[in-house]
Amino acid sequence: MTAATRNSDFLSPKYWPIWSGIGILWLLNRLPWRWQIQLGRVLGLFLFVTSPHRRRVTRTNIRLCFPELSNDDQAKMIKQVFINNGIGLFETAMAWWTPREKLKPFIELKGQEHLEQALEKGKGIILLGAHFSTLDLGGLIFSEFYPVDAMYRQHNNPLLEHIITRGRQRYFEVVIERSDIRTVVRSLRKNHIVWYAPDQDFGRKNSVFVPFFGVPAATITATTRLVKFNDSPIMMLAQHRKPDNSGYVLEVFPPIEPFPTGDEETDASLVNAEIEKAIRIDPSQYMWVHRRFKTHPKGKGYLYTKKQRDTSQT
Repeated sequence: MTAATRNSDFLSPKYWPIWSGIGILWLLNRLPWRWQIQLGRVLGLFLFVTSPHRRRVTRTNIRLCFPELSNDDQAKMIKQVFINNGIGLFETAMAWWTPREKLKPFIELKGQEHLEQALEKGKGIILLGAHFSTLDLGGLIFSEFYPVDAMYRQHNNPLLEHIITRGRQRYFEVVIERSDIRTVVRSLRKNHIVWYAPDQDFGRKNSVFVPFFGVPAATITATTRLVKFNDSPIMMLAQHRKPDNSGYVLEVFPPIEPFPTGDEETDASLVNAEIEKAIRIDPSQYMWVHRRFKTHPKGKGYLYTKKQRDTSQT
């Protein structure tokens, strides 16, 4: 299908609800930054009340990953996860449409020395990311300091795929569909930074079960192969909104060394440990609304069944 045909199809009535939602989000993005943060909080609380399925998924994830917290503290974190996801929608709009100069006073990058040392090797960098609520805004902020390419998973809805990709092309040098390994290798050989988030459950294929917050999680082994293609250093990028909502902090961790180790399970465990360390800076800003542990030796979604939710077993 040609681009012209695809864009023409997007005028179909079946896409009108999406266009309406995007239009409203674009208009709200014109509001002052702090107003958008407050509206995001309201949206998050609304989703908390009206999304029982996602609330159950989030509750299960928090119970599994933070058993040391009391029931009250877990409940507070669950509600804050929804609030941050609501704010995250407005932060995505900021990444797509807010003028860069308006965001510059609110951003800070730590660990820049690790990037500089890695780039001196001329092998490119695999920059580990994770699905924080600030996901897209983090990409825009990072691009203020360094050019960056990004791997992503194609959206099932063609219109949303079109809108999301156009939004990300504003700040990523190259947007690479995750199956396009050739383009990834070309970027690394040009000494580019390639952002890559391996923290979702993609099923059993090409995955190993290794701990994530102490819970066995299906973790893809592709990270090892990506590093091997060009002997590229690999390091974690953490991103968070400041606790007082006064701005954003990006932090680059030192390279994971040694990597690869020669064992895919060990490599996957090292990657999960870095992601976990980044999440623990503010756990409520991670997207716990997704079923991170949906693949399980006892069956898909086993940990999210009612029987398992009602027990403390993992």
